[in-house]
Amino acid sequence: MLIAQSAGLAPALAVAPLTNYVMREKNIDLRDYYPKQLKDVVGDFDLTINMSGYNMPAHPSAKVEVWDVCDPIGESEDVFRHVRDEIEQHVRKLVERLRSRTTASPEAVAAAPQVDTRRRPTRQ
Repeated sequence: MLIAQSAGLAPALAVAPLTNYVMREKNIDLRDYYPKQLKDVVGDFDLTINMSGYNMPAHPSAKVEVWDVCDPIGESEDVFRHVRDEIEQHVRKLVERLRSRTTASPEAVAAAPQVDTRRRPTRQ
């Protein structure tokens, strides 16, 4: 089972309007999401994807994988689309790589901690 969460080293107060716009083009609605800090990530995890360009604080159980992706803030709509598509390709490759590994037993899946995935209101 793959469960993704998102957080940042210095998150903004809200998701950028152009991010919302270009994600809706892919039928992904981020309207009810908000940027979170690393401390807001709940549960255990075994992989951290770092797209910040900065060193990550260490987490004892998580391997860190670095993706060299530019920050589109302040750039054109086309740059936002390019970054969106680049991240999508990274995610597809990651999912393929993870799924090619040995599948977890039903007991391991049942014993895995549940993650709170409920949407939270956007910060005002």
